[in-house]
Amino acid sequence: MAKPVERGMNRFYSVFAIIGVLGLGAIGYLALSGGKPVSIPVDAAILAADTAGFRGYLLGSDSAPLEITEYADYQCPGCQQFETLQFPQVKRQLIETGRVRWRYRDFPLDQIHPNARYAAHSAACANDQGKYWEQHRLIYEGQAEWSGMGNPIPVYERYAQQAGLNVADYSACMSSAKYAGRIQASHDEALRMNVGVTPTFLIGGRLYPGGMNSDALKRLVDSLAPVSPTP
Repeated sequence: MAKPVERGMNRFYSVFAIIGVLGLGAIGYLALSGGKPVSIPVDAAILAADTAGFRGYLLGSDSAPLEITEYADYQCPGCQQFETLQFPQVKRQLIETGRVRWRYRDFPLDQIHPNARYAAHSAACANDQGKYWEQHRLIYEGQAEWSGMGNPIPVYERYAQQAGLNVADYSACMSSAKYAGRIQASHDEALRMNVGVTPTFLIGGRLYPGGMNSDALKRLVDSLAPVSPTP
């Protein structure tokens, strides 16, 4: 188990040096997706098209009385625990009932989670085919599989196939790094909001760092947007 990781890390450092020489400012490595290199840059230029009409990945009714923003990192263990253990209940109790609209924003912590930005881009590419939340769930559920890998790209591609994506189109999206600016814009928004840890929730104008369980979230929603009594 240790040897493949070691080889992956050797590739990481070798390619990182090449990228530095070329001045591309990318993190990670050149992983292969469909035979094409994948490199998602940090501090990518943010174009108007990266943010125009896009506030994050939304789930729930536009008319919900309360919006909750989650700033999260796909490689963060706490985020994985919230997504797999707590979010299904949050979805049933608060989102599907029309009480909350959920807004997910990427906040990859690159220094400690080198695969997080790649995972975020994988989910963004799935969104092109209307499968964002399916890929999002598979990436989180499989975190233990890909988190320590030197090259997680083939794993994300397998998830894309499981989610029912056109893999050729998905791979082309990954190779293009077309959503690097979108991810950077999301990351920078979190910094402006003084988010320091993941997951952090923005609820009613206040930050709640470190995550909450579904019961605590429900109590908070009840206090901020109580259900009107039935006449």
